[in-house]
Amino acid sequence: MHVHTTTTVLRSSHLDMIQPNALKIHVWVIWTGTGILVFTCFIHLCTLRELWQPHFLPQNNNRPSCNHGFINPLPQRDYVNNGYLMVSCNGGLNQMRAGICDMVAIAKLLNVTLVLPELDHTSFWADPSDFGDIFDTSYFIASLRSSVQIIRELPSSLLQKIQEGSLPVYYMHPGSWSNESYYLNQILPLVQKYGVLHFNKTDTRLANSIPLDMQLLRCHANYHALRFAPHIEDLGWKLVKILQARGRFMVLHLRYEKDMLAFSGCTNGCTPEEADDLTRMRYATTWWKEKAIVSEQKRQEGLCPLTPDETVLVLTALGYDSSTHIYIAAGEIYGGERRMAKLHAAFPNLVRKEMLLTPEELKPFQNHSTQMAALDYIVSMASDVFVPTYYGNMAKIVEGHRRYMGFQNTILFDRKRVVELVDQYTNGTIKWEDFSTAIRQSHQTRIGTPTVRKVIPGQPKEEDYFYANPQECLCPESTTSVSINRLPISSS
Repeated sequence: MHVHTTTTVLRSSHLDMIQPNALKIHVWVIWTGTGILVFTCFIHLCTLRELWQPHFLPQNNNRPSCNHGFINPLPQRDYVNNGYLMVSCNGGLNQMRAGICDMVAIAKLLNVTLVLPELDHTSFWADPSDFGDIFDTSYFIASLRSSVQIIRELPSSLLQKIQEGSLPVYYMHPGSWSNESYYLNQILPLVQKYGVLHFNKTDTRLANSIPLDMQLLRCHANYHALRFAPHIEDLGWKLVKILQARGRFMVLHLRYEKDMLAFSGCTNGCTPEEADDLTRMRYATTWWKEKAIVSEQKRQEGLCPLTPDETVLVLTALGYDSSTHIYIAAGEIYGGERRMAKLHAAFPNLVRKEMLLTPEELKPFQNHSTQMAALDYIVSMASDVFVPTYYGNMAKIVEGHRRYMGFQNTILFDRKRVVELVDQYTNGTIKWEDFSTAIRQSHQTRIGTPTVRKVIPGQPKEEDYFYANPQECLCPESTTSVSINRLPISSS
């Protein structure tokens, strides 16, 4: 205490005893020490910030967004009704979500009344949830009222005629990736002829590039009208608040569930018994068209989801350490805790919804995979950084939504490059420093920043997906790449 007092508290009597030069030196030492302390704190803060917005990410003030409104007004409804459109969605939550938005745009184009979409109850997930169990029906209808007429069910007079057989309903699969000309020239005459048309598939039924008014309506449906049902919103935001109370957090969309591996044919990291199990499942699922798959070839092409072990290496190389809070947005991981051991060891602050909520809170969601996925969607949108290990439907839809909300940080792995580097590191060809540097360099432009959506005429599956980059709904200046300070993040 004596030393502290004499060096930090200078009374006037002490000042009289200090010579002028000595006093200058004393003051210089204090200012220098303070400057070093402040600079050190600044460096630590910058290092922490890099983990959530690496130096190679553009800053938020360079990320323009028009998420609070549209560049042009939404198309208004023509009140002359050409007929009724019924739709049966197919796929999981995000596949159906995109399909619903497409159907809204198609209904407006054809000037037909859209009957509230039916959700998929027969796919692999067998979720019995109806539209109102997932989305806020009244809000959906009201939000789109000025552009499209949407009703909960067909008028009773039409239902009676259908039941009597006097009004046949025309069922069909609309063509994949079809443009507005297809719907006006081939589908509209069918609606006018039959009165009621029923689409029994909704995924990828509309082209990526269509007129601006249709694009804006797609965005309005997706980002404004499709609000989750109150019970999902409430529990989803409870999860968000729990996570935010712990600090910044990452959402890791870890696509390593059994159905994903069986469908893709990717068995890297699996035992021979597990690989056989996945193969049997793929052949037993009749609507999965691809059966004979060479797993390693597909992996080398970058077409497989990263394994949990590969994910550990990449996240660590990007600079995330054991203090990182990670929320796993996924179903049951194939292989259970054994498969997750390295991920847990590297990132002990790893949680799932089942760890943050009580069994009573989750009970209404059990056996309702689509509602469970909706909870993950809410958390993914609220996260400080979103990281998918596979570029599937959820990764694309969330990526696009995060672009729309201001180009929020989204790290999209170059899986082909990652696999190449992981193999070189694990077989000792390159050292950790080279691996880490290469991983960072290969992801400098894969972080959800503004970019022009790639269009390949005649090859819709090869071009960029509209819902992953809805550039027509963003500010005009955000459709071109911004300048990026391409410095690697620190590995603190």
